[in-house]
Amino acid sequence: MKLTFWGAAKTVTGSMHEVETGGKRYLLDCGLFQGRRQEAFERNSRFPFPASGVAAVMLSHAHIDHSGNLPNLVKNGFHGPIHTTPATVDLCLAMLTDSAFLQQKDAEFVNRRRQYRKALGRDDREVMPLYTPEDAERTFPLFAPVALGEPKQIAPDLTYRTFDAGHMLGSTAMILEAHGLRLAFSGDVGRRGLPIIRDPQPLDPVDYLIMESTYGDRFHKPIAHAADTLADIVNRTAGRGGKVIVPAFAVGRTQQLVLLLHQLMDASRIPSLPIFVDSPLAVNATEVFRKHPECYDEEARKFLTEGDDPFGFHRLTYIRDAAESKKLNDLRGPCLILSASGMCEAGRILHHLRNNIENPRNTVLITGFQAEHTLGRRIVEKLPEVPIFGEPLRLRAEVCVLEELSGHADQGELIEWMRPIAKGLKKVFLVHGEPAQGAALAEVIRREFGVEAVQPSRGDSFVL
Repeated sequence: MKLTFWGAAKTVTGSMHEVETGGKRYLLDCGLFQGRRQEAFERNSRFPFPASGVAAVMLSHAHIDHSGNLPNLVKNGFHGPIHTTPATVDLCLAMLTDSAFLQQKDAEFVNRRRQYRKALGRDDREVMPLYTPEDAERTFPLFAPVALGEPKQIAPDLTYRTFDAGHMLGSTAMILEAHGLRLAFSGDVGRRGLPIIRDPQPLDPVDYLIMESTYGDRFHKPIAHAADTLADIVNRTAGRGGKVIVPAFAVGRTQQLVLLLHQLMDASRIPSLPIFVDSPLAVNATEVFRKHPECYDEEARKFLTEGDDPFGFHRLTYIRDAAESKKLNDLRGPCLILSASGMCEAGRILHHLRNNIENPRNTVLITGFQAEHTLGRRIVEKLPEVPIFGEPLRLRAEVCVLEELSGHADQGELIEWMRPIAKGLKKVFLVHGEPAQGAALAEVIRREFGVEAVQPSRGDSFVL
């Protein structure tokens, strides 16, 4: 078995790992690389192998940095099956459609501004969408749902089995077995006690492990503190008459925040202010969450058994229509707006930030990891000015980070997750982390378990 790393190698986005065995090529994930516009377009549009030569994809979960380049793979000639859980299939139908639509609309918006700049004598290259909604639609028939934990024969010499990763609805870790060798891929490892979803499952013993390292150099605040932190931010902002603007991943984080806000409002711990989920994708994804209660933990199930909707309450409004989204700009007084994307790289959140980021009464609440060179990272770093649609805007709103809800395990949680299988491991490959995070986690793995841990660069290959 040969393993080559093409994405999420010393970076957090663009998960894509190539496995060659039995004369065939397989991909573990096929995600979008997110970052500077031109670099991202070039990286995502050009595969380092013939797409038509990929026999199958095993997809860990639906987040765009893991699934988002599948339509481009199909556009370039891939026609094999995409194996993943039923919940992930349903989420991908919504997310890939949305991704294609956003890329098309963002390209149109940037190109309109290009015409304006061209009139001023500043000529820029025309921006093209990476793929279209039609490319996304051609991807959907290739999804091949496999129930969680069900062994699947991918080829005569290759089997595949999934385990609940506890990261988001339908997320998995997986084990591939070929010719007596067992390779595990963690996907994104979640945390015990996250709202809605079940805790991560331990894996069966394996020879090699590909493991994420997003937070490999740090420890999170306890999840139990999330409600207190969120209540404090909402109350403080409402007290000064401001809006809370929340860039949130439409799938997973939005639903968790809605559940927490529901609980806080029921307990009268925050004022009864209007809450808007302004993302067609989040609306569609919430319907998928309702469709898959088999993925819920006990707390979320309790809402259902009591006849309540965990994702709906009287002060909450879901917005699909663009005209209704624009009306939010005219709101006066305290409110909370949840909108995608989570790293502030596309979608309606950019318009909400442009309209609210310069007002010191408002708060920008960051609830997830922000990759290098993204607008979200610049906001977290509290730069005096941040670029939105190519224009520098003063960052005068308060910036808060809710680390407690991170869907990624921290250093200690990753170590405990791998502990049951550490004894038999020959090597660990650390991905989905920036260099400092991977290096810190590698050192702890070597010290704790005596196992070699390496952080591959893009294009590095290993024969297992």
